[in-house]
Amino acid sequence: MKKWIKLFAVIIVLFSGSTAVNAISNKPVHWGFKKGSNGKQADAGEEYEKLLHQYGGFYKGSKDEKVVYLTFDNGYENGYTKKILNILKKEKVPAAFFVTGHYIQTEPELIKRMVDEGHIIGNHSWSHPDMTKVDKERFVRELSLVAEETAKITGQKQMHYLRPPRGILSERTLQLGNEEGYTHVMWSLAFKDWDVDKQRGWKYAYDQIKKQIHPGAVILLHSVSKDNAGALEKAIKDLKKEGYQFKNLDYFMVKEKIKNPALFH
Repeated sequence: MKKWIKLFAVIIVLFSGSTAVNAISNKPVHWGFKKGSNGKQADAGEEYEKLLHQYGGFYKGSKDEKVVYLTFDNGYENGYTKKILNILKKEKVPAAFFVTGHYIQTEPELIKRMVDEGHIIGNHSWSHPDMTKVDKERFVRELSLVAEETAKITGQKQMHYLRPPRGILSERTLQLGNEEGYTHVMWSLAFKDWDVDKQRGWKYAYDQIKKQIHPGAVILLHSVSKDNAGALEKAIKDLKKEGYQFKNLDYFMVKEKIKNPALFH
């Protein structure tokens, strides 16, 4: 009898150990990277890149092609999105707008205009929580509400791209995002532009974009920034003069999957 008890105890220990090894980590990753400069790409480091690529996410494109991807985070409206959309339309530049529930509820006409003018609507969650701190049920609800309400306004039946609130993710949230059909889109060019009480003038935003720009850059701008709205047209025109092309995220997915299929599962 004692032998059976000991054997049972060993089995439990082994099973528990195996479960621990195979468990998906929920350790929060606060997205960050070494900024690009002089045309050299930003670098998030091997650990972050491996984690992101394991689940098909990305934060930059090829270093061999002067293509960049313009993305905006839209948590709430501060009066500048119409100007931003006018500039994008004038310059024929596609963008992705990652929106929250608040934005959808308060600015349905702008949401509709984004889609009507060929831009991508991405998911930034309904209420902007730290997604590593919510259970699976709420995680799914945060995403599904954004997708469903966007569809009611625009007719857009699917949503493919996810940007985690506050730039916080984990292996667990990457996996859950995949299960819901999403690709995580992080970024490789950003600066402190979201504080509406600490705007520094359009030249600051312009200089930050030009200083960090690099082939394959995924540019993150916040639409609440007066500086960004003021700098955008000149930045776009000058980057075009330097040979940069602006593409949408769907282009990235097709192009990078062909070139680097191992990075996408």
